[in-house]
Amino acid sequence: MDETEKIRVPPSQFKADVWAHFGFRNKEGKNEMDMTHAICRYCSMSIKYCGNTTNLRAHVQRRHPEKLQQQQPPQPMMTQTTLDSKLAPSSVRAKKITESIAEFICQDLRPYCVVENRGFRSMINTLEPRYVIPSRKQFTEVMIPDMYEQVKLQVKKSLASTESVALTCDGWTSRATEPYLTITSHHIDESWELVSHVLQTRALFESHTGTNIAQVLGAALEEWELINKDPAIVTDNASNMTIAAQLAHMQHFKCFAHTLNLASQRALKLPTVSRLLGRVRRVTGFFRRSTVASHVLHEKQALLNLPRHKLITDVATRWNSAHDMLERFLEQQPAIHAALLSAEIRKSEKDICTLTESDITAAEEVVAAMKPMKVATLAISEETRPTLSIVAPLHAQLVHQLQDNPSDSTLTRELKTTICQDLNKRYLNEKEALYKASALDPRFKALPFLSEDEREDVYNGITAEATRTKWALQVTLTAIHKSGLEAESMEDGSQDPDQEDMSATSVSKSSKLCSLADLLGQTYAAGAAKKLKTAEDQVMEEITKYKEEAPLALGVNPLEWWKEHEGRYPFLSKVAKKHLCIPGTSVPSERVFSTAGDIITAKRSAIAPEHLDQLLFLNKNIKH
Repeated sequence: MDETEKIRVPPSQFKADVWAHFGFRNKEGKNEMDMTHAICRYCSMSIKYCGNTTNLRAHVQRRHPEKLQQQQPPQPMMTQTTLDSKLAPSSVRAKKITESIAEFICQDLRPYCVVENRGFRSMINTLEPRYVIPSRKQFTEVMIPDMYEQVKLQVKKSLASTESVALTCDGWTSRATEPYLTITSHHIDESWELVSHVLQTRALFESHTGTNIAQVLGAALEEWELINKDPAIVTDNASNMTIAAQLAHMQHFKCFAHTLNLASQRALKLPTVSRLLGRVRRVTGFFRRSTVASHVLHEKQALLNLPRHKLITDVATRWNSAHDMLERFLEQQPAIHAALLSAEIRKSEKDICTLTESDITAAEEVVAAMKPMKVATLAISEETRPTLSIVAPLHAQLVHQLQDNPSDSTLTRELKTTICQDLNKRYLNEKEALYKASALDPRFKALPFLSEDEREDVYNGITAEATRTKWALQVTLTAIHKSGLEAESMEDGSQDPDQEDMSATSVSKSSKLCSLADLLGQTYAAGAAKKLKTAEDQVMEEITKYKEEAPLALGVNPLEWWKEHEGRYPFLSKVAKKHLCIPGTSVPSERVFSTAGDIITAKRSAIAPEHLDQLLFLNKNIKH
């Protein structure tokens, strides 16, 4: 069989015109396309495909230019107005409209085909009849790529302006079941504002092994010129992410929100809790499915003066949805009970399982026991503040709150024990870095959850780190140089007769040391050494002053405090920027496709994989 006959047509969502020249082969022994490598239809060359078509287009231009010449670009659709009244594409007005359409595509994550939709074209024609909408190909190959390159330069400039950067990395799957990996950067700028940039989204058609993910991370560090900044990375607790971080030689932190989720999920899988959730789920599901039952529930809510909240059904992947379901069920329990007793619903009562008094008590115990976990999850997911610093205090507080209490019921004790056991095995290797971050947050600098010896070790570690920075070395050299100049100035001054006599009698003795004096200059001259203050001395002074400062209120942004006190703590502020830019959670990455609580819609799922990277990048990085 000819090689070209084995090449399969790409899936329908691969809409770029370059796919007319490429296809995919089946995986070995399977009737399934291997989308990790695109196959040229003319020379059968295999080209690695990672969701971007740039290398494919370059191959056709280099090896088969005549094939590109044969392709005629589609002509833009014309409006009903006469040609002589059309805006020139190069006119200011036309350029502004075209830019606005490109921004609309990026901001709303629309597929490029939107510019061909009849309703969209009609709207543009109504707003500006003289404007001719460029072709879809023009947006795909010119407008959006140009905008991407411009914004990419801005992001690179932003990253280059900072000494410390952290990354979050998360794998996710679209509704079209296509796997992606999104990498987001985080740093603190000169104004002490936390800045985040979505850097890239890559299709992961290959196996999601730690090695493959490490290759993506390494390529990202190189592309965005971050290797010398030695960034830390935050991911979920999956073993492949841990391996990837190790292979990429990156300091790794596990997402605290994911850690809380794992511990909570273990508690929710306890047999007693699992059965309870099943019963409540049947009740909430019944009211959500039945319009009659939902109407009766609303009537009972009004009658009993209860909030007109809808019942919640939990989602398997989010533990807090189970907590919310139980909490809402307890809030609406009187209305639910009254509705189930109404004549309109009683005939359907066999479809659900009503809860007993002991079930209600158990639900209350579960909500109470899990409440600290819910509060911690919400706190750690806050994006506008540095969050790594609150991981250690929250972890310690949760473990403390979940200790057994003599008044606890058997179920409450079982829940607490299960969660504590899971939490205690986390962060064993990251404690030192977590404690440093907390110490550099003026809200938690007292480190009350540690012993006196442990606190001293943490601040000793900060001292050592601060004195190892390039800036600290420069300060030390400047101090040495300044001390030398001061000593030289003192020697050039007038001397009394006795000193002159002593100098004269010692000339012959010191003449043999002239070469050493010439070499070292006045750095070690009399009086200079005791005036010298090393970087370590200054850091220790700063730490002493820092500890004496009044602690910051928990509701205050620590970055605002550092912005105000940066001049007073030049060494500590550098280290603070490094640690406080690290998020305690990878949630920022996970929210890439769920802005405003919306997960990928059907229309957004229509975006071709090769376009997702640029569109998501622009969606998150364009300054609106």
